[in-house]
Amino acid sequence: MAASGSNAEQPAKRRKKQQPANAITIGGRTISLEAYLDPAPKRAQTTTTPAEPAPATEKPEDAAPTETRKKPTTTESRPEKHGRRGGPAPARNTEDAGLLKSRKALPIWQHRSEIQAALRKPGNNVVVLVGETGSGKSTQVPQFLYQESWCRRQTVKPPASQEEVAVGGTIAITQPRRVAATTLAHRVSREAGTPLGKGRPDGLVGYSVRFDHQVPRGTKIKFLTEGTLLQELLRDPHLRQYSAIIVDEIHERSLDVDLLVGFLKQILTGDLHGRGGVPLKVIIMSATADVDVIRGFFKDLPAKDEEDKDTDHVQVLRIKGRQYPVEVVHEPRPVPDIQDALLKRIFKIHLEEPLPGDILAFLTGQEEIESAQKLIEEYATTTASNVPKIKVCPLYGQLSMEGQREAFLPVKAAFTRKIVLATNIAETSVTVPGVRYVVDCGKAKVKKYRPRLGMESLLASVISKSSALQRTGRAGREGPGKCFRLYTDSTFETFQDSDLPEILRNDVLGAVLGMKARGIQDVLAFPLMDTPGTESIEKALLHLHYLGALTDDGSITPAGEKMARFPIPAPFGAVILAAARPEFDCVMEAIDIISCITSGDDIFLQLQSEEAQEEVGALRKEIQRREGDIMTYLTTMQRYTAENADRIGWCKQRRINMRNMRQALNIRRQLRAMSLKEKLISEAPPQDPQPFTPVDPERADVILKCFMRGFAMKTAMLAPDGSYVTIQGKHVVAIHPASVLHGQKKEAIMFLEHVFTNKNYAKKVSAIRANWIVEAMESRY
Repeated sequence: MAASGSNAEQPAKRRKKQQPANAITIGGRTISLEAYLDPAPKRAQTTTTPAEPAPATEKPEDAAPTETRKKPTTTESRPEKHGRRGGPAPARNTEDAGLLKSRKALPIWQHRSEIQAALRKPGNNVVVLVGETGSGKSTQVPQFLYQESWCRRQTVKPPASQEEVAVGGTIAITQPRRVAATTLAHRVSREAGTPLGKGRPDGLVGYSVRFDHQVPRGTKIKFLTEGTLLQELLRDPHLRQYSAIIVDEIHERSLDVDLLVGFLKQILTGDLHGRGGVPLKVIIMSATADVDVIRGFFKDLPAKDEEDKDTDHVQVLRIKGRQYPVEVVHEPRPVPDIQDALLKRIFKIHLEEPLPGDILAFLTGQEEIESAQKLIEEYATTTASNVPKIKVCPLYGQLSMEGQREAFLPVKAAFTRKIVLATNIAETSVTVPGVRYVVDCGKAKVKKYRPRLGMESLLASVISKSSALQRTGRAGREGPGKCFRLYTDSTFETFQDSDLPEILRNDVLGAVLGMKARGIQDVLAFPLMDTPGTESIEKALLHLHYLGALTDDGSITPAGEKMARFPIPAPFGAVILAAARPEFDCVMEAIDIISCITSGDDIFLQLQSEEAQEEVGALRKEIQRREGDIMTYLTTMQRYTAENADRIGWCKQRRINMRNMRQALNIRRQLRAMSLKEKLISEAPPQDPQPFTPVDPERADVILKCFMRGFAMKTAMLAPDGSYVTIQGKHVVAIHPASVLHGQKKEAIMFLEHVFTNKNYAKKVSAIRANWIVEAMESRY
C-alpha cells in the first residue's frame, strides 16, 4: 500500500511533462497503476514502519481486497498474487491510502511483523495479545493475518469421511457486544477497501450477530458476538470455516466467552481429524487480561514432538496503547453522599477547567442519571455570562437511539461544554469523543443470580480496579486529561483486581444446555477457566429436565436440541415448542411476544414526570390488556405491524423504544423462519401489514397456559395479607411498577423475571388461575 501511495503522487507531479502509460485520470487526478502491475520499488520500503520480513506480506491491504472480490474461492496462490494484477477500482484504492495513514499511526502497527511471526512457527497455535486501550488491536490484528500462508483455504479429506471438505480461509474475531461487532466490521471493511452495505454482494469483511447477519461473498474477516460463534459450533463442532479465532475483550469474562474458550481448548487438544489435520490458531486479546490465568488454562496443549514437550505453547505479546497522560485525583476522605459529591465535582470542573474538554460522569443507573441531569440543568440557568454554557447528555441502555446519539455528537453551540452522565456502558464498549474530564463514583449495578433463591439481584456494588482503570482511560483518548475519583486512594486499594466472571454470578441454564447440545455429557468435567458452583449446575440440570430438554439420565432430548438451536433463552424455546401442540396452536402469537421481550431492554420507555404519564397514559391504555404484560406485548406488536402510515410517529406518541421495536421485527422474522424449518408451522405466515384484530379473552387464556409450560416455576399465589408468595422458595414478591398489573390483586400471577433491586420484584407479570399451575406441573410429571 505504501508503494501505491507514493506512486499515486509522482505522476501528478510529472503530468506537465509526460503522461505515464500505466495511469488513469479520474476527476482531474492522475493515479498510477504501476504498483499493481509490477513489483513495488525498493524505495517504497522506507515509508513503512517497521521493515517487514518479506515483500509478499508487505504489499498489502489495498490490492488484496480486489483480488478477493474477483476470486473469493481461490486459495492456494492468493497471497502471492496480491498487488500484482491490474484492475482495482482507483477510487477505492484512494480511500485505502487515506485510511492507511491513520492505521500506520496506531501503536500496534509497529508490532505487525512480531504478531505475524508469532503465528507462523508450526506448533504456535495460541497467542495472548495484551494491548492497551487505543492500541488498535481490534481493527488491525485480523488485517495483519488474513493474507498469511496458514490462513489459506485448504481442501482436505478427513480420515472418517469419504468426501473432501474445505477448511480455513477465514478469520473470526469475537466481541462481547453486538454494537462493537457491527461497528468494528464497518470500520475494518472501509479500511480493507470493501465497505459493507451499498448493495455490495462481495467483500473482505462481514459480521454475524444475533438476528443480524451481513457476510459478503469472499469474506476473509468475520466479526461475531461470542454467542453467535457458539451457535455456529452447534452446526460445525470443528469450526472448519476458520483458520483462526480471535477472542477480543476476554477481560470482560462474559458467560459466553468462558464457554467459547472451553470449546476452543477442546479443538486444540483434540486430534484435529475433523479439520483434516489443519490446525486452528487462537489469539486471545485484551487490555487488562490476567495472562497467568490464560496461560495456565492452555498449558496442557499436546506437544508436536519430544523436543516440543517442555515448550510453553502460549506466546504473550504486550503492546503499548496510544493513551495520553491522565492525572488521577482521589478524595482526601470518604464522601457521605456520592450523588451530592458528584454534582459538586462537576460544577467545580466546569468553573475551573478550560475549554475544550467535555465531562464524562459515571453513575449507577437511569434514575440517578435523570435526577442529576435535572439538577445540573437547573444549575446551568444560574451561571454567569462569562461561564461556558452546559449541555447535559444522558447515556444508558434504556435510552432511545436518538437520545444516545446526542452523547456522541459534538456540541454545535459556541462556548458550551457537554456533560455526559453515563452508566458503565461507557466504560469499555463505546468511546465518547471530546472527553477530557472523568468523574468516577466508584460503583456500578451488577446483576447476580442466586441459585438457592432462584432469583437475580441488581444492586449497586463497588467496581474493580480493572473497571476503575478503564474509566480513567476515557479521559486520555484525545489529549491529556483528569480523572476525579469520588473515593480515597486507600479505598481504591481495597477493590478487587477484576470483576467476578459472569459464569460465577449468572444463571448457567443456557450454558449447560449449550454443553449438552454439543455432546458434553459430564458438564462438571468441561474445561472452564472458572467452574461455577455445583449448586448452580444442579439447579440448571433440574430446570432443563422440567422443560423437557433432558431425559432422566441427563441426556439431551430432541426437544432440547431444538431449544438449543433457537437463539433465545431455553424457557422461551420451550414455549415455542409447546405452542406448536394442537391444544395451544399459538406459535405466531408466542413469537410476537418473545420477539418484544428479547429485543433488548423493555420496549416501553419509562415515564418519569407526571406530565409525561398523563400525556402518554391515554394512548398506552389502547394497547394495555387486563390479563397483564404478556398480552400487552402481543397487542403492541400486532398494532405496530398493522400500522402502515407512520410507525416512527406511532412509537413516539406512546413512548415506545423504536430501536427495540425494529429489532423485535427482525427477531420475529427469523424466529418465524426457524419455526417453519423445524416444522412447527406448516406454511409461511402472510406478509405485514395485517389488519389488527384484538385477541379474545378465551384465546388469551390459551396463550398464557402455553407460557406456563416454560414458566410454571415462576408463579406466585395471593396471600391473605395481600402479598404474593412464590410457589418455588416461598418468597414474598411485589409486582414491579412498570407492569400493567402494578397495584392490582389477582388470584395468582406468572412472571418472566424475578429481580431484587431495592425490593423483591416480579417483572413481566400476567394474571393466571391457581389451577393452571397444577395443570402445568402435572402435564410435565
